[in-house]
Amino acid sequence: MFHTETPLTPSVGFRYNGFRMKSENIHQYLPLAPASLHILLSLTGEHLHGYGIMRKVTQQSEGRLKLGPGTLYDNLQRLLSQGLIMDAGRRREDDSRRRYYRLTSLGKRVLAAEIERLEDMFATAKSRLGGAKPVTA
Repeated sequence: MFHTETPLTPSVGFRYNGFRMKSENIHQYLPLAPASLHILLSLTGEHLHGYGIMRKVTQQSEGRLKLGPGTLYDNLQRLLSQGLIMDAGRRREDDSRRRYYRLTSLGKRVLAAEIERLEDMFATAKSRLGGAKPVTA
């Protein structure tokens, strides 16, 4: 059993690194780049392969963000190395070359912290703007 004298805060998590539990400060991963944020969001509901992630990002951003293969795979490699996503294996019924990805528990906590950070930022911005409305063309 793991024992600590100080209570854990929501910003601190633990990740198994293969040898021992490693304390993680969630906020070290923030702020997320827009591509990383959308990739993590795309993996909240299901395991997806690269092309599926690209389509999901385009769909959830209503076409405002389209990831190219280079951007996607650079971000996937970084998210894998950070432990925010992991390889979910390959599916027999699909093309054996397709690699599926899934969100890790650390990835879920980082995504939740980023959403909270953005909500706070937008709330502050709205309060500073008061009743200002955007100009429409």
